[in-house]
Amino acid sequence: MLDASLLLAGAHEELAPLIAPAPVIAGVFAVAFLALGYVVFSYRDVANRSLRKANKLDHHDGPIDEFGHPEKH
Repeated sequence: MLDASLLLAGAHEELAPLIAPAPVIAGVFAVAFLALGYVVFSYRDVANRSLRKANKLDHHDGPIDEFGHPEKH
């Protein structure tokens, strides 16, 4: 059996205080997300660099193993 005072006490709960309003917190996270996206985008050239060097050198005269390295027996 529920007590009526318990039901009324639950209706008047205070919310936990925040450091900043919700839109400000969302803005901070959005700026951080965009900054990390810029960092990832800036490393795109580094990820493609080895493929460009491999195409320029063209040193695959012999057989290549399953890892893309020339086989040396």
